[in-house]
Amino acid sequence: MTIGFIGGSGIYEALPLENTREEEIDTPYGDPSAPVTIGEFGDTGREVAFLPRHGSEHGRSPTNLPYRANIYAFKKLGVTHILASNAVGSLKEELPPGTLVVPDQIFDRTKHRTSTFFGDGIVVHQPITEPYAPELVDHLTEAAGEATDADVQRGGTYVCIEGPQYSTRAESEFYREQGWDVVGMTAVPEAKLAREAEIAYATVAGVTDYDVWKQDHEVTLEEVLENAERNQEAIKRTVEEAIRTLPEDHECAAHSSLEGTINTPADAIPEATRERVDLLVGDYLDD
Repeated sequence: MTIGFIGGSGIYEALPLENTREEEIDTPYGDPSAPVTIGEFGDTGREVAFLPRHGSEHGRSPTNLPYRANIYAFKKLGVTHILASNAVGSLKEELPPGTLVVPDQIFDRTKHRTSTFFGDGIVVHQPITEPYAPELVDHLTEAAGEATDADVQRGGTYVCIEGPQYSTRAESEFYREQGWDVVGMTAVPEAKLAREAEIAYATVAGVTDYDVWKQDHEVTLEEVLENAERNQEAIKRTVEEAIRTLPEDHECAAHSSLEGTINTPADAIPEATRERVDLLVGDYLDD
């Protein structure tokens, strides 16, 4: 089992890994956000691959992140589970900055992102009813409760906006009225692509602010960065505990999620397309 960790805002360095190496992974979808750091996690001997989502110097905008290259690189490395982190704004009074949320739902408000590996001669209709692997959501929530003193919420809806601008007040109030929990910019298409790659995926989201719905509150980059730094230790402890305690035989429905989803006959898929997606669907096309 190889576990991937995608670090969000404020997390640009790998966990305490031993015997590390950096690999630059070639993908059909361009270069990942940064070289992938790979190493052994403590006395578990478990291999972990780390990638800072925005690059090592946070030089990539949420819209233009190489989401497909990032997930494909993990797939190429044999990653079976991805633990991610996000910095998010709270849409509820009872989720103040410092709270950790392990969401189980996403509402997509993005506009300019490619959310699939497929197309160009192959159509795949992937169910995404549960965008985060429920089995991994449970495990990550338990890990947060064991490893930190933070308030932890299991479940909730993450509304993903395009960014890089924050919400308008009208948008923020609308999200609140829907009963959604947190707002961020990077859950989509990351979660969707992980599912297409048959990788179990879940995230721990650290609340940094109240977005702009709260009276007399205007979210600022300074506030977000300060609270993201404060959340960093709790998030890292959560991920470390989740890695340490994940059973070797941990299976998720996501690991076979492509079964029955390919709508195009194998002999009708162009050769170039088949080569591009072979790592993802080759086993199904060869059956």
